[in-house]
Amino acid sequence: MSQVFPQPEPDSGLTLRRLTHLIYGLFALGLISAGFFGVATIAAVVLAYLKRSDAAGTVYATHIDWVLKTFWWGLLWFALSALATFIFIGWLTGLIALVWVVYRIAKGWLALFSGNTPSTVF
Repeated sequence: MSQVFPQPEPDSGLTLRRLTHLIYGLFALGLISAGFFGVATIAAVVLAYLKRSDAAGTVYATHIDWVLKTFWWGLLWFALSALATFIFIGWLTGLIALVWVVYRIAKGWLALFSGNTPSTVF
């Protein structure tokens, strides 16, 4: 008696689309929690670097690059803002950097939902 096993669905498992949503979600969780879950942001960046080569040549590669550039530029601007607090403008520049990072994550994630690259959303 032979058993017939159902064929796996083509969209089952962790697809690149779901993985990219996970990366955006982890990054956003780290931002929303104001650093309390900062490990989530680091996990998003590590995951993005690990899966970067798998996404090469797809629309998801642009999203992964978008997230990585957002992280590194945001880190630079937050660090410079921390230094600028000594001359009392760091709070303002830090707020501007935070708004910029939130904007980029929102723009990229919305583009992912619509199937576009981050630069073609708005």
